[in-house]
This record gives sequence, C-alpha cells and structure tokens, in this order.
Amino acid sequence: MKRIIALGIAACCVAAFAATADAARSNTGCGIGTIIFEGKDGLLSQICAATFNGSFGNQTFGITSGTLECEKAPTFVSQEKLNHFVGDNMDNLAMDMSKGSGEYLTTLAVLLDVPVEERPALYAKLQANFSNIYSSEDVTHIDVLNNIEMVLSAG
Repeated sequence: MKRIIALGIAACCVAAFAATADAARSNTGCGIGTIIFEGKDGLLSQICAATFNGSFGNQTFGITSGTLECEKAPTFVSQEKLNHFVGDNMDNLAMDMSKGSGEYLTTLAVLLDVPVEERPALYAKLQANFSNIYSSEDVTHIDVLNNIEMVLSAG
C-alpha cells in the first residue's frame, strides 16, 4: 500500500515538473536572461533569468525594439496616433459622430483597426452613444477616448 501511495506522489511530482517547465518561460518573460537560461527550468534558473531580464533595462529594450525574443507591441504607435487625431479633430469628429458618418469617423475606425465590414455597426453604436462620449462642453480628447473605449467594451 505504501508503494502505491509513493508511486502516486511521484506521478504528481513528475506532472508538476512538466507543468512548471511550460510555465518557466511565462514566469520570466523575454530578455537576455531568458536567452541565457533557456532550457533550464529550475527555480534558481528562473530567478536568475528574471533578474537578468530586469537588469539594465534589457527587457524594456527588447519590448520596444522587438528583439531579445520579445514581441514589439504594435498598439503603441496606433494609440499615439489615435490620441493626436482625436485631440486635433474634436469638433469635426463630434459632428461626424452625431450624424453617424463622415471622413473623420472613418479615420477613427481605421485608427481603431476596425475591419471595413464592422464599421457601420461601430458608427451606429458611436452615434447612439454620442451624448455619453461627448458628455459635456468641456470634455477633453482623453475623456472622449475613454468614453469611446467604455462604449465599445460594453458590448
């Protein structure tokens, strides 16, 4: 009976180590530490990899440059363009949004990366929620963007 329990515990340990090996990469993220300690899944290796990744800003460099086995975030540039577009075109965007069509609304959809076939639904939703998006005369472009995000995330 003790052997069966011992075998059960050993099987659980093997399964846990296998799961840990897959989780090691997600624990340490990307960066020079992950490259140096690649294939080593022990706790000490993960700690060293995470420490190296956090040292000297190499993980930040990897994320922003798309190197060191990091993926470059494509939304940073788009978000910045979106901020500038809405900030520079508040009045024209409000007019287009209130009527549910127009070139400023189309540009907004492009910057939001909405597929062409889904844009009519987007325009209708923004038009229906116009008073929630442009909630006051003093609304800022950041408020408008936050309100658009809230409307779109509501489903």
